[in-house]
This record gives sequence, structure tokens and C-alpha cells, in this order.
Amino acid sequence: MAEHRQLQRAALLDAARTLLTEGGMEALTFPALAARTSLARSSVYEYFRSRAAVVEALCEVDFPLWAAEIEAGMESCDSAADRIEAYVRGQLALAADPRHRAVVAISALELDEAARERIRATHGKLVGLVVRALEDLGHAQPRLAAALLQGVVEAAVRRAEQVAAGGRAGCAAERPELIADAAVAMALHGLDRA
Repeated sequence: MAEHRQLQRAALLDAARTLLTEGGMEALTFPALAARTSLARSSVYEYFRSRAAVVEALCEVDFPLWAAEIEAGMESCDSAADRIEAYVRGQLALAADPRHRAVVAISALELDEAARERIRATHGKLVGLVVRALEDLGHAQPRLAAALLQGVVEAAVRRAEQVAAGGRAGCAAERPELIADAAVAMALHGLDRA
């Protein structure tokens, strides 16, 4: 019985991922989850009490996997500069995934503080890897630099989203890879070469 419940819960999470990928936040509803899994809507409530609970479960499962993917990319690099580049590019690639964007947006709105803190802790592990890379580069204030680097990543994510949505005049020529290149240049060389 426990194995059956685990399989149904996993099926609900898979359905939630699909719904988020296809339609974003608005698509993640209990009727849609029930339809995707052939469960009764009341059965969905046996597993999750709210949409926030679904998102929290997705975050608990997916964020560590996403973090591990970025970490693996960083660990495969030979130099500190390459690890920083892998961090920036890994986050930008992840942010381009519509499912990730939707989960992040919903989590910011619907998760309680304890759940958001668990997500921050997962992200903090990645930031620790960047701090070590900055220390390896000899940076005088690696924690401060890591926080500023995250700001560059977040700005690049917002810019890529604006370009994708067509909401920024004059930026249609900015392809995602050009935005990533500029973010990496900014992270590694500052404004003089960005």
C-alpha cells in the first residue's frame, strides 16, 4: 500500500511538472492534476492539501537535483574562472526552463517561510561553491563578490525573460546565449570587458 501511494504521489508530481511546463502557474490546478493522473479530484487532496503543498513537494524533489546539476558542471571545471562561468551558465540554462520559472514564481508567492528557507539553504550550498572559486582567484571579499555575482545572474535572467516575452524595445537581437556571454564577461571581468 505504501509503495502504491508513493507511485501515485510521484505521478502527481510528474503531472504537476508537465502542467507547469505547458501552461505555467495558471495550469497547476487540482482538477488538472486529477485529469492528468486519472485520479478523482478528492484523491489529489489526500496527497496535497493545497497548490502550495504541491509546489513545496516539487521544490523538495527538484531543487536539490537542479543544484546538483549546476554543482556537477562546476566540479568538472579545471580552473576557478571556469567554475564561476559554469555557475552562471548553469543558472541561466535552468532559468530558461519554463517549469523552473513557474516553480520559482509560485514558490515566491505561495510557500511559507520555512519552505522558502529550505530552498535558500539548497541555493546557499551553490553559493558556497562560488565563494570557494572566488577565494581560489584571490578575491579579497569572496562572500560579497558572490552576492554581487548572484545579482548579475538574476539581472541576466530578467533580461532573458524580457527578450523572450518581447517586452523590451530594441533587444530582439539579444539571444539567450548572448545574454549568458555578457553575464559571464561581467562576472569574470567587470564592466571594462562586459
